Order: sequence, then C-alpha cells, then structure tokens
Amino acid sequence: MNRLPDTAAPRPVAAIASYHAHVYFDGPAERETAAWLRDRMAERFAVMLGRWHDRPVGPHASPMYQVAFDVADFARLVPWLMLNRRGLSILVHPNTGHQYDDHLSNALWLGPALPINGAVLPRGTGEGAGAIDPVVPNTTPVLEA
Repeated sequence: MNRLPDTAAPRPVAAIASYHAHVYFDGPAERETAAWLRDRMAERFAVMLGRWHDRPVGPHASPMYQVAFDVADFARLVPWLMLNRRGLSILVHPNTGHQYDDHLSNALWLGPALPINGAVLPRGTGEGAGAIDPVVPNTTPVLEA
C-alpha cells in the first residue's frame, strides 16, 4: 500500500463545535417514520429540532429535517439513532466551520448514503463559510435514552 507523506498535523477533536444529524425521508410512509423518530428524540435528548423540509433544500437532495446537538451528546444520541432509525438514512456531520468538508468528507452515514450537492456548500472558512451557531435545545427530555 502506498502512503502519502504526513505533511500536516492532525486536526484536533476540539475543532468540532457541535453536530448536525439530517434525517431523510421519501414519501408519506417514511415521513411518518421520521415523525416517530423525531418525537422519540425529543422525549429523550436535549437537542435543537429543525424545520421539516418536504422538498430538497441546500445541499440536501431529499426531504429531511435537521437535528443539532452538542459534542457531549454524540456518544448517547448517535448510537441511539443507530438502533432506532427504522430504515431511514441519516447523515451525521461535525460543525467545524468547513461546511464542504463537514458534509462530504468528515460525515458519517447511518443507512444508505444519499446524494449531497457539494457545489452549493462553501469551501474553507471565512466569508460565506457560515458561522457555527450555538445549539439551543428546543426539546425537554422526560425519558432515558
């Protein structure tokens, strides 16, 4: 195996300000499953649930909603999603200020990967790259995960 020389220092995990999970659905039956999953997350996790998008928006080629969550919640929420996604595809990506890389290079998929339109995402940081908004939970958990 050919290895490229290590010319740059690894990026620290501290570069991750928060995470997003994008829950995708296609058609009424999957939207109902996505609603079930959304309700169960709200009962169990302090997350920020985003609006429903019933048509493609931004880089997302499929209908979806976004869930924003803090770094400290990754170890509980992502395994829970693994076990409870009920066949839905979910994109989980870090928020580091590098939107293109965060969505396309540094992401993980639960279920089949779906197309992401990288052409609409800014590359690098700075003007147009997008600030990282703090996660302000809009849920009130009442159940254990």
